[in-house]
Amino acid sequence: MAFICLDIRCLCIFFMYTAFGYALSDTEINVNPPQDFQIVDPGYLGCLYFQWQPPLSLDDFKECTIEYELKYRNIGSEIWKTIITKNLHYKDGFDLNKGIEAKIHTLLPRKCANGSKVQSSWSEATYRIPPQGNPETKIQDMDCIYYNWEYLLCSWKAGMGVRLDDNYNLFYWYEGLDHALQCVDYIKVKGKNIGCRFPYLKSADYTDFYICVNGSSESKPIRASYFSFQLQNIVKPLPPEHLSVTMTSPNEINMKWSLPRGPIPPKCFIYEIEFTEDDITWVTTTVENQANITRTTNDSRQLCFIVRSKLNIYCADDGIWSEWTEENCWKGINDRWKKILMFFMLPLGFASVLVFLMSYLIL
Repeated sequence: MAFICLDIRCLCIFFMYTAFGYALSDTEINVNPPQDFQIVDPGYLGCLYFQWQPPLSLDDFKECTIEYELKYRNIGSEIWKTIITKNLHYKDGFDLNKGIEAKIHTLLPRKCANGSKVQSSWSEATYRIPPQGNPETKIQDMDCIYYNWEYLLCSWKAGMGVRLDDNYNLFYWYEGLDHALQCVDYIKVKGKNIGCRFPYLKSADYTDFYICVNGSSESKPIRASYFSFQLQNIVKPLPPEHLSVTMTSPNEINMKWSLPRGPIPPKCFIYEIEFTEDDITWVTTTVENQANITRTTNDSRQLCFIVRSKLNIYCADDGIWSEWTEENCWKGINDRWKKILMFFMLPLGFASVLVFLMSYLIL
C-alpha cells in the first residue's frame, strides 16, 4: 500500500514539473535594441564612427554580458560588413562619394535566455555628405604613386566646365594625425593646382590614407572627390642596377642584378624578367636577384634581358612595376671570335702599313 502511495506522489510531482516546465518555455524573453544609434563624421575624410547606448530595461539581465551585432555598407553595395562587439562604439573607413547605411541590434547570450537565441529588433542609421556642385566639376584621373617608399605624389585633371577663377584644394588624413591637413606643396600649371607633393609621412604605412579634393570658385560650388588607399599598395620602386651575364656551361647562362636603391627591404621585391633569344621573347618572374637560363639551341647568336621590380605579396596587396632596366646582352661564339680577331688583326694591320711606309721612305 505504501508503494502505491509513493507512486502516486511521484506521478503528481512529475505532472507538476512538466506543467511548470511548459510554463517556463512559454514565457517569451525579449530584449530592447540599442539606444541613440548614430553615425558620426569626425572630419577625417572617410573614417566614420558608429556609436550607441545600451538598451532600456536591462535589470533582468544584470548577470549577462550583452553583445551587439553591427552591419554596415556603402549605399548601393550588395555586401554588408558584420561586426559582433561588446563595446558601444566602432569605426571604419568609407567611400564618402556614396552614402552609408548601418543597422544594429542587441544579442542575448544563450545562458541568459534558457538556451535559446534572443535578439532585439534593428536600430538603423544613415549618413551622406550633402552633394554640392555639378558632378562634372569633380577632378578627373586622380593618380597617386608612392615613389620608392619615400615620397608620395598625387596628380589630377580638372573637371568639365571649370572656369578661370576655379581652383582645387587637397586635404589628407591618416591615423596618427590630430586633424586633416591641407597640401602645402601644390603642383601648378598656369597657376592652377593639378597635383600635390606630400611631405615625409611618418607612420603612414599599413594604415588607411584618406584624401579629399574639393574646389573653390567665385561663381558656383565644385563637387568634392574622396579617395582612400594604403601607401604600401601604391609603391613604385626604382629599377634594379648593375646587370651582368655569365655563361656557366655551354647551355647555361646566369643573369644577376643588384637590388634597387632605397629603403625597401630586399625580402619585399619580386622581379619580372623579359628574355630575348635571337627572335624569341618570353617573360618570367622570380623573387631572387638572379636567374639561370638554358639556351634553346647551341646556335644562339645573342641572348638579351631586361628586369623590373615590384613589391611582392608579403609586403603589399598590390604595387606598381618599376621602369625597365637597360638591356644587357650575351653574344654567341661567332661574335666573340670576331672581337678577338679584330683585337689582334687591327694592330697587326696597322704595324704592317707602318713598316711598308718606312721601307718606302728609306728606299
